[in-house]
Amino acid sequence: MKFSLGDRITLNRGGEEGHVTAIINNEMVEVEVNGTVFPVYIDDIDHPYLKWFTTKKVQKQTHHEQIPVEKIKTPVVKLSKGVYLSFLPVYKIVALEDIVDYLKVYLLNELPINIKFSYDVRLSNQSEFSHEGEIQSFSNIYLNNVPYQDMNDQPRFHWKLQDIANPKNEIEEGILRIKPSKLFEHINNLQIKNEPSFSYQLITAFKLKQKPEPKERFIPTIKPETITLTVRNIEAGKHEIDLHIEALLPNKRGLNNSEILKIQLDTLDKYIQLSIVHRQERLIVIHGLGKGVLREEVHKILKQTKEVVRFKNEYSARYGFGATEVWFKY
Repeated sequence: MKFSLGDRITLNRGGEEGHVTAIINNEMVEVEVNGTVFPVYIDDIDHPYLKWFTTKKVQKQTHHEQIPVEKIKTPVVKLSKGVYLSFLPVYKIVALEDIVDYLKVYLLNELPINIKFSYDVRLSNQSEFSHEGEIQSFSNIYLNNVPYQDMNDQPRFHWKLQDIANPKNEIEEGILRIKPSKLFEHINNLQIKNEPSFSYQLITAFKLKQKPEPKERFIPTIKPETITLTVRNIEAGKHEIDLHIEALLPNKRGLNNSEILKIQLDTLDKYIQLSIVHRQERLIVIHGLGKGVLREEVHKILKQTKEVVRFKNEYSARYGFGATEVWFKY
């Protein structure tokens, strides 16, 4: 049965009525029922019109007191204890394929306390959206939409949380950033597992404020001993890396394209970091030609690395157009 945005619906289990707020995919939609927004399978909802026209009216009995029957509430799946940022992909159909259009961002509070929050999304050090408010215990709140194409620029999700009832607890804050390769992995897993959203846990609980320790007067009586530090050897960097999967794994049997791409990008990230640690001036990344997917992902990561001063993908006698030359600046 087909549903559209704004359609009235009724839950098959419990009978509560609501309306459709978003189309997730061919099997799931997002609905709002009694002020709560959550994803459901299409098989678990129905249009209420048939129920309205087929329900028989029962005449009230005046000689016996009627005891009201409590409605069965649809169970809501709870996450583990904590506070989360949750991302729900919304799809659009392009050339008969489901393509992610944007991500709906929610704040989930799975703690038995009310929380004051501050939320700010920043791109290139500029605020794109900010919001402050309160969220009740065991509830969720919709924050904003982030276009899927903006996720390639790795927006920073700044967050701050405060326990309203207990000022003795610390104010918790942090920054969430999702790498494009990690986002690709999340979306792929949602499609495989047929799940509506993925979440990042911000905190499990609030911590008590630490009392400052009194400073003690210290008078050294002996000459301090010389301390020798032992530093572990860091793996040597490379001046040339080959990202062909055959050069990275002896056997790629059983791996799909997304798993292969993740291995290649993780290898690239590793040797970029080693190049920076060893303060290399130059690195050659061999990615081959193919359809250009790996090359484009390599160039995205290089653009996001501040130590990379420039890079070029030009024809050479040794690599053809299958390699990119990278220069670092410190």
